[in-house]
Order: sequence, then C-alpha cells, then structure tokens
Amino acid sequence: MMRNQVEECKDAKALSFDRAAETVPRARRANEAESRRDQVLTTKVGLHIPVGLAFEEWERAGRQLSGLLNSSSWWLGDWLVYGKDHYADRYERGIRAAGLQYQTLRNYAWVSRRFELRRRRPALSFQHHAELASLPVGEQETWLDRAERMKWTTKQLRNAIRAQREGTPQATVEATTRRLAVPDNRLKWWHKAAAQSGTELADWVMDTLDAAAAQVLKEAERQLPLE
Repeated sequence: MMRNQVEECKDAKALSFDRAAETVPRARRANEAESRRDQVLTTKVGLHIPVGLAFEEWERAGRQLSGLLNSSSWWLGDWLVYGKDHYADRYERGIRAAGLQYQTLRNYAWVSRRFELRRRRPALSFQHHAELASLPVGEQETWLDRAERMKWTTKQLRNAIRAQREGTPQATVEATTRRLAVPDNRLKWWHKAAAQSGTELADWVMDTLDAAAAQVLKEAERQLPLE
C-alpha cells in the first residue's frame, strides 16, 4: 500500500510516494507516533488538536489552514482548467469521480483563467482576485496594486471599486483604511454590542459613530445664538 506525502520543491509542492508504514522499523514508528501526539493533525472530518497546545502553535496552525483554504481555490480552478483543455470529452466524469460540485469548480476555473499564474498576488486572497476577475487586465493590475499597498480586505476592495463607480472621491475611499488603536477589552465590548444588534462590527462602528456625530452636531446647532 502506498501513501502520499507532500515534499517541498523550491516554491512549489509536489506529490511523492514512499514505502508503507508497515515496512518502517518498529522503533522508528513508535517515535513518529509519539511526536505526532504533540502536533495538530488533519483528518477527513476534522482536526486533532493535542491537549495543552501552546497559543503560538495554535495561531500558526490557523495561519497554515487559512493558507491552504485560499490556495485550494486556485488549485481546484487550475485543475479544472487543465481538465477542460486536455480532456474535453471526459473531464466531467473526473469531476463526478472526485465528488466535486461543478458550479463551484466553474467559478474557481473562471477566476484562474482570468489570472495567469505570474499575475497572481500571494499577499492577496483568491477572493480579492475574484472581485476583479470581470475587469480588463489593466484595471485588474491597478486594483491589485492598491489592495496590496493598502492591505485592503476583500470587503474594502469591493467598497473601493463601488465608490469609484459611483464617483466618490478617492481620498474618501483610501480613508477607510486608516487604523485606530483600540484596547482589547473595549474591542470585545464592541463585538458583543455588534452581535446583539445583529450586524458586523465594522458596520456597527460606522453606524454608532454616525449617530453620535449627528447628535453632537444637532446639539451644537441648538446652542447657536439666534440672529
């Protein structure tokens, strides 16, 4: 029996095969099993997380999982593009055999076709690219540059594109990326309030600040002397 292992090959990853675990010396298998107990392991139905895992290790696992999730969209898109280009009469059978949903794969493949490998930005997510897939190449590059430079989230990128289409000044768009240092306890408090309101934190903050500003300005107008 053979098992797949992923090995590093410069900046890419390739599948290789090694001998079955049964052929590995017993002492070595015991050492490997012992070391795996201290690792975060993936299975088809979830994660095995060891008791007492350090925060730094838990955080690193999250970054790795996030990276895999983002990369998998590109992988599946490229996989379908290749299948359609090389197995026009059989690729649908391959999709069914893999147990994948064609509609989802088609979306991945469309984005993959719109962005050649050399044009994809590792610092930005697949969803960033998906937001721009329908635009001409020149506009895609412009927005990718801005999103990467400003460290925009997908939502901020979407809002910036919408604002430009609606004629909102660019200064207003870029102002949305300014950061405010907030103590952790206050941030948790705000998250709780936003959850109670049934809104996202960013929307709740904007609505609350707008309401507060309107109230202050209204009070200021009342205090103006009558002429």
